[in-house]
Amino acid sequence: MGMKIRRYLVAGFMGISFSVMAQQNRIDMMLWDKNVGADQAKAIVEKADFNRDPAITVYKAAKPNGKAIIMCPGGGYGWEATGHEGHDIAHWLNNQGVTYVVLKYRLPQGNHEIPLSDAEQAIRLVREHAEEWGVDPSKVGIMGASAGGHLASTVATHYTSAATRPDFQILFYPVITMDPSYTHAGSRTNLLGENPSADLQNRFSNELQVTPDTPKAFLILSSDDDIVPVANSINYYTSLVSNKVPVAMHIYPNGGHGYGYSEWFTYKDQWKSELEKWLREEI
Repeated sequence: MGMKIRRYLVAGFMGISFSVMAQQNRIDMMLWDKNVGADQAKAIVEKADFNRDPAITVYKAAKPNGKAIIMCPGGGYGWEATGHEGHDIAHWLNNQGVTYVVLKYRLPQGNHEIPLSDAEQAIRLVREHAEEWGVDPSKVGIMGASAGGHLASTVATHYTSAATRPDFQILFYPVITMDPSYTHAGSRTNLLGENPSADLQNRFSNELQVTPDTPKAFLILSSDDDIVPVANSINYYTSLVSNKVPVAMHIYPNGGHGYGYSEWFTYKDQWKSELEKWLREEI
C-alpha cells in the first residue's frame, strides 16, 4: 500500500474516531421543563411565546479541566449561526479540557426578556450538572458572537443572582450598545421593537451597565468591521477598564464581521492562541 493511501486511510479513521467521540460526549438537553424547576422558571415558560424549542448541546471534554463555556451564536436576534459561531468550535475547546455548551435561545421578536432568561437558565443547568460534566461551578463562562455577543454581555451585566452570574465573558465582534447612532439596527429592532423607550434603550446598552462586579472579559474584533461599528467593543472595553474589571482586547487589521471559527479568517490561529493562553492563565 502506498504511503499516500495509508495517510488518507489514517486521516479517515481519525476523522471517524473524532466523530464517534464527539457523539459519545454530546448531550442534548431541553432548556425549560414545565413540570420541574423553580417557580420563576415556570412563570417564564407559561407566559413565553415558544416559536422554537430552546435547548443546550453539551460537548463534554474527555479530560475536563473544570472550565465550561456557554456559546451564544449570532444572527442579529433574527436567526442563529450555530455552525461557525456554535458547534464548529466544540472539538478545539474540548481539546483544551473545556466543557463546551451551545445555547439555542429563543428569538425575542421584540420581547427583550426572552434571550436573557434562556441564557441565565443555561448557566443554571451547567452549574446544576457541574459534577456530572466535570465542571467547576466557579469557572463557568459565557461567550457570544455579534448579537450573541450582546446576549453574552447582557448576561454579564444584567445577571439576576449569584447562580446566574458568569465567571468570565468572551465576545467576538459583539453588538454592545442599543444607541441608534452606532448599534446594529437589526439586532436593536429584533430585541427591543421598532420604537423602544429611552430607558429601555439605555438599559440594554451594556457599556452603560458595567460595574466592578462585572466578570472579566476577552474581546476579539477587526478594524474593518462594517456591520457592527468597532465603537461597540471599544466603549465596552473602556467601561470595563474604568470599573477595574480585568479585560483583554485583540483587534485585527482586517477580517470584517462574522468569521467565528471559519478557516478563511486570516488571524484565526492568532485568536485561538490568545484565547487559549487567556483561558489557561486567567481562568
